[in-house]
Amino acid sequence: MIMTSTTPHQSDHLIFFVNGKKVVERHPDPEVTLLFYLRKVLSLTGTKYGCGTGGCGACTVMISKYNPVTKKIHHYSATACLVPICSLHGSAVTTVEGIGSIKTRIHPVQERLAKCHGTQCGFCSPGMVMSIYTLLRNYPEPSTEQLMEALSGNLCRCTGYRPIVESAKTFCEESAICQLQGTGKCCMDKEEDQFSLDKEEKMCTKLYDESEFRPFDPSQEPIFPPELIRMAEDPQKKTLIFFGERVTWICPANLNDLLELRMKYPKAPLVMGNTTVGPNMKFKGEFHPIIISPSALLELKKVDFTDDGVVIGAGCSLTEVKEILTDRISEEPKENSEIYHALLKQLRTLAGQQIRNMATLGGHVASKHDYSDINPILAAGKAILNLKSKEGERQILLEELFMTTSLKEDFHDGELIYSIVLPQMYRNKNSKIFVTAQRQAQRWENSFAIVNAGMSVQFGMGTNSNNIKDLKMFFGSVGPTTVSASKTCEQLIGRPWNDEMLSEACRLVLDEIRIPPTAVGGMVEYKRTLIISFIFKFYLQVLKELHELDPRMYPEIPETSLSALEEFPIKIPQGVQMFQCVDPHQPPLDPIGHPIMHRSGIKHATGEAVYNDDIPRVDGELYLAVVTSTRAHAKILSIDVSEALKFPGVVDVITAKDVPGENNYSGEIIYAENEVICVGQIVCTVAADTYANAKQAAKKVKIIYEDVEPRIITIEEAIKHNSYLFKEKKIEKGNVDKAFKHVDEVIEGEVHIEGQEHFYMETQTILVFPTGEDKEMVIYTGTQYPAFVQTFIALALGVPQSRIMCHMKRTGGAFGGKVTKPALLGAVAAVAAHKTGHPIRFILERGDDMLITAGRHPLLTKYKVGFMKNGLIKAVDLQYYINAGCTPDESEMVLDFIVLKSENAYDIPNFRSRGRACKTNLPSNTAFRGFGFPQGTLPVENYITAVAFKCGLPPEKVRDMNMYKTVNKTAYKQQFNPEPLLKCWNECLEKSSFQSRKAAIEEFNKKNDWKKKGIAIIPMKFTVGVPMTYGSQAASLVHIYQDGSVLVCHGGCELGQGLHTKLIQVASRELKISSSNVHSVDTNTTTVPNASYTAGSMGTDINGRAVQNACQILLKRLEPIIKKNPKGKWEEWVAQAFMESISLSATGYFKGYQTNMDWEKEEGHPYPYFVYGTTCSEVEIDCLTGAHKLLRTDIFMDAAFSLNPAIDIGQIEGGFIQGMGLYTTEELKYSPEGVLYSRSPEDYKIPTVTEIPEEFNVTFVRSQNPIAIYSSKGLGEAGMFMGSSVFFAITDAVTAARKKRGLMEPFILNSPATPEKIRMACVDQFTEQIPRDDPSTFKPWSILVS
Repeated sequence: MIMTSTTPHQSDHLIFFVNGKKVVERHPDPEVTLLFYLRKVLSLTGTKYGCGTGGCGACTVMISKYNPVTKKIHHYSATACLVPICSLHGSAVTTVEGIGSIKTRIHPVQERLAKCHGTQCGFCSPGMVMSIYTLLRNYPEPSTEQLMEALSGNLCRCTGYRPIVESAKTFCEESAICQLQGTGKCCMDKEEDQFSLDKEEKMCTKLYDESEFRPFDPSQEPIFPPELIRMAEDPQKKTLIFFGERVTWICPANLNDLLELRMKYPKAPLVMGNTTVGPNMKFKGEFHPIIISPSALLELKKVDFTDDGVVIGAGCSLTEVKEILTDRISEEPKENSEIYHALLKQLRTLAGQQIRNMATLGGHVASKHDYSDINPILAAGKAILNLKSKEGERQILLEELFMTTSLKEDFHDGELIYSIVLPQMYRNKNSKIFVTAQRQAQRWENSFAIVNAGMSVQFGMGTNSNNIKDLKMFFGSVGPTTVSASKTCEQLIGRPWNDEMLSEACRLVLDEIRIPPTAVGGMVEYKRTLIISFIFKFYLQVLKELHELDPRMYPEIPETSLSALEEFPIKIPQGVQMFQCVDPHQPPLDPIGHPIMHRSGIKHATGEAVYNDDIPRVDGELYLAVVTSTRAHAKILSIDVSEALKFPGVVDVITAKDVPGENNYSGEIIYAENEVICVGQIVCTVAADTYANAKQAAKKVKIIYEDVEPRIITIEEAIKHNSYLFKEKKIEKGNVDKAFKHVDEVIEGEVHIEGQEHFYMETQTILVFPTGEDKEMVIYTGTQYPAFVQTFIALALGVPQSRIMCHMKRTGGAFGGKVTKPALLGAVAAVAAHKTGHPIRFILERGDDMLITAGRHPLLTKYKVGFMKNGLIKAVDLQYYINAGCTPDESEMVLDFIVLKSENAYDIPNFRSRGRACKTNLPSNTAFRGFGFPQGTLPVENYITAVAFKCGLPPEKVRDMNMYKTVNKTAYKQQFNPEPLLKCWNECLEKSSFQSRKAAIEEFNKKNDWKKKGIAIIPMKFTVGVPMTYGSQAASLVHIYQDGSVLVCHGGCELGQGLHTKLIQVASRELKISSSNVHSVDTNTTTVPNASYTAGSMGTDINGRAVQNACQILLKRLEPIIKKNPKGKWEEWVAQAFMESISLSATGYFKGYQTNMDWEKEEGHPYPYFVYGTTCSEVEIDCLTGAHKLLRTDIFMDAAFSLNPAIDIGQIEGGFIQGMGLYTTEELKYSPEGVLYSRSPEDYKIPTVTEIPEEFNVTFVRSQNPIAIYSSKGLGEAGMFMGSSVFFAITDAVTAARKKRGLMEPFILNSPATPEKIRMACVDQFTEQIPRDDPSTFKPWSILVS
């Protein structure tokens, strides 16, 4: 009988601790997550919402539990967005606020993250802190391997990870902080004087001073609450029941209670980690009125070691399984523990650390995920499931689960997985058993497998010892669950392990496992190739080990094939950052040129930096949920909101008819009216008392559509229908057509570059507060363009702009995605506030954000190049097409930039570049870091590579011979001096040891058939600013107060790029005071009106000039007083000025750079100056899987004189990694109907910490730039295109693979260079063997839109 302490529908009290304080929740709701509870109930806003799926790590906390059997406390990191509060009974939760605060004391983890410059926008920082902190609680001196594993579940979009890793590395047992003391040499130099530059350019490499770090003392951490120990050891435990509005959560007290509940509620899920049930209920519409949570039952975590293997309780987390197996293999020879090694291999990269800590072995097995990395190994290894119910116990082989696709056929009613037996597999000459694991995903870790496999083979005895006795092959992600190739295996029994068997195995398995061409997830041909590539790897692995067992019986595999078996290691990144040293004669108070920490760095790391959704709720505030179009192009026949209005908590539904002013401003539509023109267009919104109610009610809005033709999704379709937004843009120099007649060779080609999601860590967030009088509204939003938000809302409401006050303190990343989009979304919220009269909180969920706001423009480029046999290019004709989406947005300027910048660094005498913006039925693409340059310039480097291939020359030689060499004019006739470009190019060639490394790579490639290395060096001529003067104007307002403190207001927005920090440095220099005396306030339209957008790398340039101007005005006013008292103090001068009625407030102004562009004449001076750079990257690819590893990157960037090297290097590194993502792992998938599939970190893969270069070097090259403040340069976007060096290094490696197989013709690798594209370009016997489907016979799951 189940013992409970509740009466019907009266919940037990939920008891847990948060940051040492007891929480007693008398009415816990099972549908409430820890993230919601922390933020909205306890007001602990340091823990951030990033995705809601557990995939980004922004909400990481530490959970601690006491085990009464072992008497130990277990600490583990977890993503709060997946943790139901009801699962926390008896637990202690520690958030970022609980380990340190600027109000008390900061923790060493927080301090070092900030001082090592590991924060930019700061939104991911609390999660990073908690992952590192939890690691230190378990391992006070962790290894670097443990550190990399601990950070595997945390995403960062700003920093490029290097400084985050470096900050955490200071705690490691093998800490490798460079101890350089300003000598210009580094402890990590591999070659003598590797980074020594010209003597007149003394360089520094210390971005922080580790001697400032407070020591880390593990003994000073908070103790585990004794009350929770007493609760855990209480022998009189009772079953707990928590009743929510819709869901009842039951925590059984013992195993008998659990089995009774299982029998009583056979359909109720068992939840321990909530990594499957939680997301399915939240995002897939699943509903479970009763949930059984046996997480407190220690019986389910029992582990037994026997001679026959290991018995692991089904309740053990995947992390605990990893620890158990790691201990086990330390006691066993590898040949006797192959299944353990195979499991450990998969567990290292399965999900992120937080998910591994939460997910259980039993839950993972029972869920039968098609993508499971573990189930194929368990099945191949003949793992046994111990099942229990009230009826008794039984055992089944785990592989029996995969004979069907329904759990109902596997388990009896009331049955559960109690434990899992991993059998010991002994191997010797008489018993030869081999097990292997394979997987390939979009990126190395925290990514579902595209295909995975578990395979085992056992050989016979005696005369049949060379023949297969038993064979198991299981594959994941190729069917509805793990798929067994049982028929193939049966037919291979008795066959010898040789090449003929391999060929037959590949043929049979392709016949047995038929992936339909329309399969969900797509990549069908790639998946087929992976299946047989994995079999080949398995074949080689077994053959190698058989040879080691019996060299006479089994042949040795060729040395050139051994590389197929080598895994890419996960190494902690190393590197050097070099920048100009500050002049020793510079005044001590002058901070310009010093690597100063981000002004909000400490607050980022402690969680005390306030973002919009951290602002406390006010009375009457309503939440907004969107209803978006499900059709790409259709008429709206009717909108029925009646059911939504009846839903509890709903105040109103807002549609286009509620817009009092303009619903369509310059083609941008607030609420869809009469028709929809893309999937994801906002049709209406629901305002309710909670977001949960608003979201549920939004699902009840019924819209009837009538499809309209044509529905245009791709660029090719737009060209076919002549669907364009603007007239063609063109620049031309020389006589292109004539030049093509006088060249040795002409080649033509097409390059496709898919789009990119901004994936800023903080989604779009808008708070609207009507003041109640004069139609005023106060707006808080994360935007790059407050003035545009103000304009858009004023037009939507039909009020003067002066009634709209827009505030912008900071935002958690932007990258161009918050230039125009917050204005439209702000208008959506403002109209809701206007109609309801209530304050509105409008926070987009990650999926809605990705669907609605779109991103970087996909691009199709058609090129024609004429050149001489020596590689000299004489003529180029480029035709660009961008997929603009359904409205203009920023597409015209993006197209302008693509065309204007399309020559990159090359002096082509006859050059023509044209561009069209295609109007399609996709959400409107918008500004993105680099603003067209990263897409538009990739085809340029592509045709350079193609010319080199055709001429039989190294690509770097063709780049060098065609590069601008002397003072010259661009194709649009703007004069420039390429000297810094050549300096970066030559420095990079020399200091990266390019030639010697290239020779070493050629040797490596000769010796390895299945792994290939590649290297590429790419130059860049980038521009800053915009082609119209008014677009770069800026203003500031600087106040000096009577105590001498200074307040700086300006029109720039803090996006994580350290703008406020730099402008405080400017004010400090100009006023000749300590920067500690200067404070910067939020950006708002009431203090600085009509401000330009913070974009185009010109935030510091223009706002710095405005602040400089204001400070100079103020200092000029103070000059007479200073002359009278030259030895006085700043505070005395200020006080005297006040006494003399001298104004201590000044407006600063910068008119803007004098830029222009005349498209009729195809000439102008569109940009104020150029930024140059060169990057060399080296990669290694696995030709059998398409995986790649970035081994080393050297960036040489023309920084002129960096105002703050720490911030600027962070921008370069972060931009590089973001660019690398664009060109490699980040892939947006659309249905043929225009539906975006990629709407979460599970579907869209930005780089993680393991994707960054193993060696990452950045060097700033000095030049002069008198046009910009203090001869600096805007570097916010310049690093983005540098990521293309990885793309072309991959291209180089693929070329080597193709040449090895006799493929000598040129090929085009489109972007992104995903594992799929890399593998399928490495043509071999396996890609040739797979069946191919006729594209005309089926509709694919996804399409390319470029």
